[in-house]
Amino acid sequence: MEWIKDIVDIFLHLDVHLSWVIDSYGVWTYLILFVIIFCETGLVVLPLLPGDSLLFAAGALTAASSLDITWLFIALAAAAVIGDTVNYWLGAYVGPKIFSQEKVRFLNKKHLERTHQFYEKYGGKTIIYARFVPIVRTFAPFVAGVGRMTYWKFISYNVIGGVVWVAVCLFAGYFFGNIPVVKNNFTLVILAIIFISILPPAIEFLRHRE
Repeated sequence: MEWIKDIVDIFLHLDVHLSWVIDSYGVWTYLILFVIIFCETGLVVLPLLPGDSLLFAAGALTAASSLDITWLFIALAAAAVIGDTVNYWLGAYVGPKIFSQEKVRFLNKKHLERTHQFYEKYGGKTIIYARFVPIVRTFAPFVAGVGRMTYWKFISYNVIGGVVWVAVCLFAGYFFGNIPVVKNNFTLVILAIIFISILPPAIEFLRHRE
């Protein structure tokens, strides 16, 4: 499928695509990146958009462009926090309707209550850790909303997780992305970031299998 090829191409050549975006759109790049991060964290149907690797690439290219790293950090941190908040309320609004439908198989109110109890006990840690795990970070706030995790608890961990996630990935790219060995092997670095990101859930999956 062509769209899969396009997604893979974006993942593997973020430096090329992002350089073109910055050169072509200038200050509008702030908005473009804001929208991508918002969609990746805020729309449960778009978990395959780039996250960690995009932030790293944005930081690296900002260091050598006219963009301001401080404003970029503020914009993307806001996108991450707002995205998770929207995702939470989507889960809170859609979830009960799904579970109230008798025709929906494999879903029942007991699952909803168990999800709620899980997030009440482990939710804060889950919301923060999920930020660094692709796909999981897109579903975590939605499930938190479905499970009716207490909102004040969710929003506090949401802000902490969003700010820390953006800061770590963005400034890592800003300070280390233009080191010659990194710059000359940018594709390998992006692949390494993706691999490291999916390692925790893979290990957890294997542990449960055992």
